Amino acid sequence: MTELVVRRLLIDLESPVPRHWCNGDAFLTAWFNALSMSFPVGEQFFIDSVRNGLKALPPERQTQQREEVQGFIGQEATHRRIHALFNAQLERHGLDNAWEPRARKRLQLMEGSDPRHGLAITAANEHFTALFAEWMLSHPHLLDGCEPRLKTLWLWHSAEEAEHKNTAFDLYQALGGSHGWRVKWMRRVTLIFLSDTLRQTAHNLRRDGTLWRRSTWVSGARHLLGRDGLLRQSFAPWRAYFRRDFHPNQQHSDLSARWLAENASAYLAVSSG
Repeated sequence: MTELVVRRLLIDLESPVPRHWCNGDAFLTAWFNALSMSFPVGEQFFIDSVRNGLKALPPERQTQQREEVQGFIGQEATHRRIHALFNAQLERHGLDNAWEPRARKRLQLMEGSDPRHGLAITAANEHFTALFAEWMLSHPHLLDGCEPRLKTLWLWHSAEEAEHKNTAFDLYQALGGSHGWRVKWMRRVTLIFLSDTLRQTAHNLRRDGTLWRRSTWVSGARHLLGRDGLLRQSFAPWRAYFRRDFHPNQQHSDLSARWLAENASAYLAVSSG
């Protein structure tokens, strides 16, 4: 069982943030903004899926998993709340969240389905966010010169995503979820997640008036496909998910624990699972 601490981030997201808050880089700003736009609805789905998965376990297994699930729900609920505050700032910049309505319609199709499907979708998304978190925590210099509040926000979120990456996966396995459906959902989630992220990023850049700047495309190519780019560096660990013997713990590093230890003044621990 993983002990998950629920933390309250000690930053002010009521005060305005700059339009190009990520060190003046239009692409990175639009990319991070797009990801944030997906979080409130996505994380509510993850919470519901994990809660339903716990209820489907035999009573003795529920007792074993309950504390970890409570910690997962607490962390994700905190992420949902704080990104909703950040997204309100983006609305003031004139950005339109076209991702959330599409996501809500797709997720409605899952209502009443076998709880293992929701867990498989959650586990796939959690693998993506864990890969992104590892990339962020190993390249924190990308946020040097950024709005300090938002640098803290993204690194804190990354650290907690790395912490709870096992929860949905382990529940799926405990409920007898098959390898076949696990990898089917990963293929679907990969297509949907990447296409929606890029689509919303382009939408943000278009609204911002920076979509067709050369600097925007250079930044996008470098940060996604360059030697240290997110997609290039994440391909091998993403592909590992398709192995029959895969478990998220096989991709462990100490970057999350190190960031949380070194930045304890940035948050207040309110409970632990």
